[in-house]
Amino acid sequence: MSTPTDDVEAIEKLGETRDQIVAELRKVIVGMDDVVDEMMIAIFSRGHCLLVGVPGLAKTLLVSSLAKTMSLGFKRIQFTPDLMPSDITGTELLQEDPATHARSFKFEKGPIFTNLLLADEINRTPPKTQAALLEAMQEKRVSSGGEDYKLDAPFFVLATQNPIEQEGTYPLPEAQLDRFLFNITVKYPTRSEELEIMKSVTGDNEPELKEVVDAAAIIEFQHVVRRIPVADHVFEYAASIVRATRPSEPDAPDFVKELMAWGAGPRASLNLIVAGKARAALRSRSHVAIEDIQAVALPILRHRIVPSFAARSEGMTPDALITRLLEGIPADEKLYAGAGAGA
Repeated sequence: MSTPTDDVEAIEKLGETRDQIVAELRKVIVGMDDVVDEMMIAIFSRGHCLLVGVPGLAKTLLVSSLAKTMSLGFKRIQFTPDLMPSDITGTELLQEDPATHARSFKFEKGPIFTNLLLADEINRTPPKTQAALLEAMQEKRVSSGGEDYKLDAPFFVLATQNPIEQEGTYPLPEAQLDRFLFNITVKYPTRSEELEIMKSVTGDNEPELKEVVDAAAIIEFQHVVRRIPVADHVFEYAASIVRATRPSEPDAPDFVKELMAWGAGPRASLNLIVAGKARAALRSRSHVAIEDIQAVALPILRHRIVPSFAARSEGMTPDALITRLLEGIPADEKLYAGAGAGA
């Protein structure tokens, strides 16, 4: 299956756009190359991200800078135990017409009506408020007073969690975690990166970021990404990975049956393909390779599998289990030729 010429040109343009965005972000962000790459993959896949990292790693600066280079609206919500759903979605206000003195309710939109929303420490707010955000993320609209209000397009939520302080938090249930395309781990900078951060941030220089792309172009790129064809062997490989995470599958590896309590659902299979398409397009390729699926497997699967008690007692993390799984699944496309393609 070939890609139309117009789409090939658009994909090449997307690769150039990615390079320009990265160049702009490097004016204010040191390191975090994988995080930036995965965030852009999510945006062009129409997905949301959960960012897990300790405070002080410039997550807010990264998101606000990305919004600026992409000409997108940006808002931040600090999640707290007393945050109400209406504080996110908006509320009905009673207003009086100055001329007629007639009273009526008017919907006052909340901060969710933006393009890039940073939901800071989402696990610090009660489940009812979490659910309001996650429902809007899924439906791309807010309902109030019998009316539906569409969210701005494109719409992307980046939620953060602090992996250290767990007291007084409300962890997201697995079903709600599944709404996020990626679970991105933000690591500490290297020594050289930390030195560079110290030198740049403590100075008086304030770099000016340029706008590289706008909302209309992003939406068009999202459509182009969806139209990228995928070969049958890539579908087969992605399905093999996801099905191998399920301990109930007869042909699941023995270590999965022993060390995983629960595997990933079908949404993981869909996300592997869509994210693989976006990763290929951001590299100016009009075809998806097995390497694209391998590259997005960790952030897609790490919040969709549940290690067993035996795994936790041995200190096995989801990342370690997924890495071991990937190492055991053959990536030779010849092995998948005709293996139920289109079935």
